[in-house]
This record gives sequence, C-alpha cells and structure tokens, in this order.
Amino acid sequence: MTEIRYFDRQTKELQTEDVYGGFFLSFLYENPFGKIILPLVARSALFSKFYGWLQKRSASKRKVVPFVTKYQVDSSEFARQLDEFTSFNDFFTRKLKDGVRPLGKNAVLPADGRYLVIPNLRHAEGIWVKGKHFDLGELLQDETLSEKYRDGALLIARLCPVDYHRFHFPFDCLAGEPHLINGPLFSVNPIALKKNISILSENKRVITPLQSEQYGTVQCIEVGATNVGSIIQTFTPNTQVKKGDEKGYFEFGGSCMLLLFEKGRMHFSDDLIEYSKQGIEVRGLMGQSM
Repeated sequence: MTEIRYFDRQTKELQTEDVYGGFFLSFLYENPFGKIILPLVARSALFSKFYGWLQKRSASKRKVVPFVTKYQVDSSEFARQLDEFTSFNDFFTRKLKDGVRPLGKNAVLPADGRYLVIPNLRHAEGIWVKGKHFDLGELLQDETLSEKYRDGALLIARLCPVDYHRFHFPFDCLAGEPHLINGPLFSVNPIALKKNISILSENKRVITPLQSEQYGTVQCIEVGATNVGSIIQTFTPNTQVKKGDEKGYFEFGGSCMLLLFEKGRMHFSDDLIEYSKQGIEVRGLMGQSM
C-alpha cells in the first residue's frame, strides 16, 4: 500500500498514517480487479448504507475499545466513558469535553483532520494529480458562483476514521441554508485522490454559505465518502453563529471538508502553506489557527 506521510502540529514531526481499512482501499484503488468493482461500490449507496447500518448495531460496540487501543485515540477527551457508547457509530459521532479544543485567534480549523491549502486556485494545477485542475464549476454546480472564487483560496480538511468527527464554525458568521448535491461516495484518502482529483467535486456534498464581515462569503462544503452514511447538520440555518459552535457531524467513515474563500480574504498559517507546497498534509485540531 502507498505510504501516506503528514506533518503533525502536536509533535512537530512527520508521521506515517496508520490507515484504517488500508487493505480495502489499496485493493479498490491500486489493484486491477479492485478498479473494476470500484464504480459499483462508490456509485451505489447500498454498500455504504449497509456498512453504516452494521456500525449502528449494538453488537458493534465491542469494536470500540480495540479501536481506541490500536489507534491510540485519547479517550480522556471524550464527554462519555468508553463503556457508555451503545454502538461503534455512537462512539464515532462522539462529543468532546468542554475546553479540550481551545479556540485560537482569527479564523480557526473547523475539525480535527489532515489539512492542505491552496492560496490561489488559479495556480492549483498538480496539487494531487499532475496536469489536473480543481474544477470549481463541478464542485459548486454553479458557474456564476464558481467564477467568484476562481482566484480564491481553498482549505481542504480530510477526516480519518480515527478523528473526532464533529465539525464547527471557523469564525463568527451568518450561516445560511445548506444545499445538498447528491453524488457517489468515493474515498477521499490521498490514495484515491492521487488517482482522480475530481472525486472532491463528484462526491455527495452539502454546501453552506457563511457570511462574515472579515472573511466575506465563504462556502463551507462537507463531502461524503465511502462508508459515510450521512452528513448531519445540527445548526439552525439563517442564524448568527459563534466561532467554535458545532455545525454538524459525519456518521461512520472517512470524510472531508472544504472552505472556499474569495480572493484576498484568507492568509493561511505558514506551516499550512509550506507543507501544502510539498503535497504533505498537516494534521491539526479543531480550534487551532488557520
């Protein structure tokens, strides 16, 4: 399986990702036979729905402790004890204790995950796939809107199964109405994205405009992926929200968030810029500086 390297903000070191379901991903995206059945898995919601249903069964809670142990998930941050989770999905959608994700200054990271940034989408060629551009028109399904962000900036957050899977507002804003665009459920792991960058603009996704005096109108996009049964919004649309307020959560599976900024509105942190230039993700936590 292709090795995935990332820079960890906590340890200040490069790490190798221990990929949950790595054999399955490698088979589907790197094995000739797997590539044949991949469209059936990704384009049929039945597979992800069935797998998600299994994770909601009470019998699945027996997986929680071995998972926490193997992937060294810090259970001291959980709002509940390990034996209180009723299923693996209940654990997966867990809440954290108040205060374990302090909020930094200005805009903050919206979720725990691995981050890449593109300071100017006009020059985004080759971020994952040489010679391929990120297609805003396909992503937004609105050519007029995509033209507005053509020279804008993009933040990409990849949430792994080991991560806390609730996502939050990155700044104070007026949160608009979420808009669902249905699509397939390909993996958003770098193994898959390096084969086809257009996955991010094809997969099922929810787009919510966030209006802010400082950052303009930001398009917040949650992207579903293989084994993600649902993208749940927990906020009230068309209301003023505060930085760090919960916006929603992903049910079981890896998933992805995108934040799309207008030109000149966002200046990313140096570590995000420098590692993104190298094609290396930065692992950050919700609330850390963007």
